[in-house]
Amino acid sequence: MSRAGTRTIVHGGTLVSATGATPTDVLLEGERVAALLAPGVGDEFAVDERIDATGCYVLPGGVDVHTHFEMPFGGTEASDTFETGTRAAAWGGTTTVVDFVVQRSGEVVEQALETWHAKAAGNCAVDYGFHVILGDVTEDSLKAMDSLVAHEGVTSFKLFMAYPGVFYSDDGQILRAMQRAAGNGATVMVHAENGIAIDVLVQQALAAGNTDPVFHGLTRPAELEAEAVNRAVALAKVAGGTPLYVVHVSASQALERIAAERTTGANVFAETCPQYLYLTLEDHLGAGGPGSFEGAKYACSTPLRSRHEPHAADLWQGLRTDDLAVVSTDHCPFCFKDQKQLGVGDFSKIPNGMGGVEHRMDLVHQGVVDGHLSLQRWVETCSTTPARMFGMYPRKGVLAPGSDADVVVYDPAATTRISAQTHHMNIDYSAYEGLELTGGVRTVLSRGRVLLDRGTWSGTPGHGQFVRRGLSQYLR
Repeated sequence: MSRAGTRTIVHGGTLVSATGATPTDVLLEGERVAALLAPGVGDEFAVDERIDATGCYVLPGGVDVHTHFEMPFGGTEASDTFETGTRAAAWGGTTTVVDFVVQRSGEVVEQALETWHAKAAGNCAVDYGFHVILGDVTEDSLKAMDSLVAHEGVTSFKLFMAYPGVFYSDDGQILRAMQRAAGNGATVMVHAENGIAIDVLVQQALAAGNTDPVFHGLTRPAELEAEAVNRAVALAKVAGGTPLYVVHVSASQALERIAAERTTGANVFAETCPQYLYLTLEDHLGAGGPGSFEGAKYACSTPLRSRHEPHAADLWQGLRTDDLAVVSTDHCPFCFKDQKQLGVGDFSKIPNGMGGVEHRMDLVHQGVVDGHLSLQRWVETCSTTPARMFGMYPRKGVLAPGSDADVVVYDPAATTRISAQTHHMNIDYSAYEGLELTGGVRTVLSRGRVLLDRGTWSGTPGHGQFVRRGLSQYLR
């Protein structure tokens, strides 16, 4: 449905941006923001639609740069499709996602990208982009990096230091990819865990009869996350200062290494995810105690950390100080029945991942309510910085004249109770079941079109468009 010529005004609300919060009316024309107006100035304007945001925040739509829809893993596939996953994202106030293309060993990178385009095209409720996971670093895949950056709007590539035999790249392969990225300007994303050492710990745990889900976390200690971060930083330096983005940071020790590097002015950036701010090894991975399989719901990598250590508090601090630049979800859901249960009797066979794309904005807003972050920092970490980090700003991540009309009206006085009974993700449980949060999404617009208003869904598959991205706007 074309929005050409349609005029909408969002009035009465407080515009929250990365720089502050100000009473502002927002005029939209077609798919773009036309003007920011002093309150009441637009009252006499001839418009097609008026959206009353009185008492609410008006935000740029959330940007989640780490999702895995329909991702094959552990003998199964992530349960959210591009249709269900992007719809759930919109329900939670996220209007742009960047998903991961998977290049398997021996596969041509361009063909993998075509496969993911076919999965997404015509199915997405919100706009989307792609990163590429390089599962096979060869001369052909290195050349493909240049081509995708120059011609396809794909400007970031992910490498795994974990999962030997599946996604794992050794240090030499990572170095070669980083060297190529140093030349073409791409950002290299790294899953930082020492997968070789972790495999030893996993086999030792299983041999000792330790098969419960909690051992998923105990065999992936924080020290092996920090060690891998240190190695990734060193390789990026050797490669010539390649832009490095560490995904899903969960541990204080890893954050400490990132913070130290950032003080030198290096192009090193990192994200964390809500699960590391709210969930713990003991209460969730260890749910039900010895012999219980309940904790399988919470198996993700990097893993949940101990509540007896300061990881969560340090991550909140890292978000305040910008040592952690972004909050993403690493949304990779697997249903408990049939999928997570593949790991009954062997925690190493539990598909790794949790669903969260619908709850990120609410969970981080609760951090504002609890005094961990400012309102501005909420918008910055969930919308503005990810858009800048991955080459989509100012089209995404801000409400300013000329930007896409991706608008969220957020009611800070609402109450949101998270439950599998009410969420819109295609997963049979919620990692945050029963959690009550202050605040909630009221209205969501994507490129000027109302997708959601006060609990009524009017979005459609196929509205979302592919976003061709530029280079990171944080490079020094």
